[in-house]
This record gives sequence, C-alpha cells and structure tokens, in this order.
Amino acid sequence: MLTTSDFKKGLRIEIENVPYAILDYTVQTPSARGSATLVKAKVRNILTGAVFDKTFKSGEKFEEPDLQMRQVQYLYAEGEDLHFMDTETYEQFTLPHERLGDLAQWLVENTNVRSVLFRGSVVGVEVPQFVELRVREVEPAAKSDTASGSQTKSATLETGAVVRVPIYLKEGETIEVDTSTGRFVKRINR
Repeated sequence: MLTTSDFKKGLRIEIENVPYAILDYTVQTPSARGSATLVKAKVRNILTGAVFDKTFKSGEKFEEPDLQMRQVQYLYAEGEDLHFMDTETYEQFTLPHERLGDLAQWLVENTNVRSVLFRGSVVGVEVPQFVELRVREVEPAAKSDTASGSQTKSATLETGAVVRVPIYLKEGETIEVDTSTGRFVKRINR
C-alpha cells in the first residue's frame, strides 16, 4: 500500500481501478487547528494521457497499479495509428496517435521505447527523456535577434516537431531534445 507520504514525481498509483502517474505535488498544512493536511497533486491518467489536479487528505492510501514495462520499437505511422513491435516476442501492436498525444512528436522510425502494460494490455508507451533528431528546416535569424538578446530561432525537426534552437544551427544538423520539456539540449557532432 502506498500513502500520500510516499508521493514523488513519477510515482504510479491506482485510484478507482485506474492507474495514474504523479507529475508534481505540494503539501498544504492548514493554519487552523485540527484541520487536515492536504496533498495537491498534478496527475496523468496513464490510460488516456489526460492531466489534471487532484487533492488528497494526508495519509490517504492507494494501491500500486499492476503495470509492466517492455522494450518495444516504434516502426511507422499509418493514418492515425502508430505501429510498434515488441523486441522480445516480435509481436506487433498498434496504438492510436491520440493515446500518445504530444509524445508522438519525438518518435522516429526504429526508435526504442518502453510499452506500458496495465493488466496485460498495452495502454501506452514511454519515450526516452532525450532523443536525437535531425533539423529539417530553420527560420532565418534576424539581425535584431542578437541585439535584443534573443539568440534562438524556430526549427522544424524531422518528426514535424518545432523547437527553439540557437541561431548558429543549420538545416541537416542533428540535435538532442529533452522530451519532457521540448527544449534543445545540444548539437550532436557526427
């Protein structure tokens, strides 16, 4: 059994037979005597990807969800479906694009990710925190960018994702992106 005192970023809990991941939380101690301490958490529904805020009483108990992780490879997209293959069993499965939401923008063919299984069924995938992607197109840097202190420009990556990059980057270069923030990390020299 898990309680609110076990909360940390990334912890998975089950509420009413639905698995959730804790994205962030705060503890609020009331000023009135005898009032209960509250734990406010930003949670993500693992089945749907929806993110919302929930409030719990301190000490509330939760089951640990029956989640398993398996290594899979992203194969390709077809219409609104994303195709994956389990790297151990070579079984293929499909997930709707909407199930991954913004995470789909970081997937390139043959990317290794982890599938999330809840009670034996694949409910989603987790992408690596850092991915290497090729810059497909960059907007030209304006001369005023350096004078105004804004030393970044928009770049469209091979997956269609748009990120801010330093003005020195050119089309065709490979960069590392933090998938949790969608921010440029570094240029990859090859």
